[in-house]
Amino acid sequence: MSAVNWPDLMRAGMTSDEFWALTPSELMVMLGHGSGDAPMGRARLADLLRLYPDDARGATREMKAQNE
Repeated sequence: MSAVNWPDLMRAGMTSDEFWALTPSELMVMLGHGSGDAPMGRARLADLLRLYPDDARGATREMKAQNE
């Protein structure tokens, strides 16, 4: 876990009740420290659809194999 950036935290201007009501994720977003992961783009989605196609009923091959 990284150290707390107290100057950033003080600039957020929250009361102690507001601070303690936040989840760690909410606090990081408020302070501008997002996950850094870019959302999946269309090209990656297309790659996944090619790798794991659904059949006409929507079940994947893996699910069908588990039920056999």
